[in-house]
Amino acid sequence: MNIKQTLLDLCAPSGIAGDENEAAAHIARLLEPFGGVMRNPLGSVICRVWEAAPGQPHLLLDAHLDEVGLIVTHIEDSGFLRVGGCGGIDRRALPASPVIIHGKKGKINGVICSSPPHLEGGKEKKFAPVDELYIDIGHTKEQAQRLISPGDRVSLNAPSRQLLGDKICGKALDNRAGCVSLLYALELLRDVQPGCGLSVIFSTLEETGGQGAKTAAHQLRPTHAVVVDTSFAHTPDSAKTKCGIMGKGPMIGVAPILSREMADRLIRVAEAQSIPYQHEVMAGPTGANADHIAATRAGVATGLVSIPLKYMHTPVECAALPDIENTGRLLAAFVKDFAAERGGAQ
Repeated sequence: MNIKQTLLDLCAPSGIAGDENEAAAHIARLLEPFGGVMRNPLGSVICRVWEAAPGQPHLLLDAHLDEVGLIVTHIEDSGFLRVGGCGGIDRRALPASPVIIHGKKGKINGVICSSPPHLEGGKEKKFAPVDELYIDIGHTKEQAQRLISPGDRVSLNAPSRQLLGDKICGKALDNRAGCVSLLYALELLRDVQPGCGLSVIFSTLEETGGQGAKTAAHQLRPTHAVVVDTSFAHTPDSAKTKCGIMGKGPMIGVAPILSREMADRLIRVAEAQSIPYQHEVMAGPTGANADHIAATRAGVATGLVSIPLKYMHTPVECAALPDIENTGRLLAAFVKDFAAERGGAQ
């Protein structure tokens, strides 16, 4: 797999929470070589890679495919659009940003309004709440109503690109980077003899509550799970104690809801395979799908692996390709170790 190109291609489709069809269709095509693919009623893409024999454990791998964005709430008499947030989008990055409205007759370009500094009267400019922003599409109200309806999603118009070295920058890296690492793990597992059941979910609605993973896990009935997501990479304006370091490998989660046995196994496998890794200790909820999957049915022993990401929930999210590759290597090595313990061949 060409990880860089797969990531660039996968970040391009829109997948705002609750309207992930474009991104989900792309992922479903990529999953076809690995097993039966389906979508459940909430739109999550599910692939049953190895069916579990009676009495065998069933391991689930999850990566959410949705991204943060906006939703049209109202069309003003002026033709300007009012919006709300779909997920925790960083409002500081929105003024003057180009956007795409996914309307009833196709995609429409727009820009989020920004008041010129000349009109601020020398006062410090404050960041308006999302529901106080306007989008200018250059149309009258009547023209806008023919193209756009309340409820249409709005994505950030921020094509992904390669920075110097091995860094990729753009929108939706949270969590398309995790999706690519999971796809890469499946590539590495092609010749492994199953010793357990294995399913993967590319889940919807993580950014607005985790309902996609929760319902898909309820449907699949796993005994164990590993969730892959992104987490905070350190920048000069952030606290080192709350961040990982980009380029230093995947972050293995430890938290009250997570299985310590799964975390210890992930660490042991990483060390045995010389895969660089970092610890990520959380005193409360993880904020990832792991919280929901672990509490599904009677409980699921769940681990969490995160890719360090700069500038989360902005149009310029940034990740390092080696971290994505090493996350895929860790997932594959973990599955091999898990399956071998139960009779599968490595």
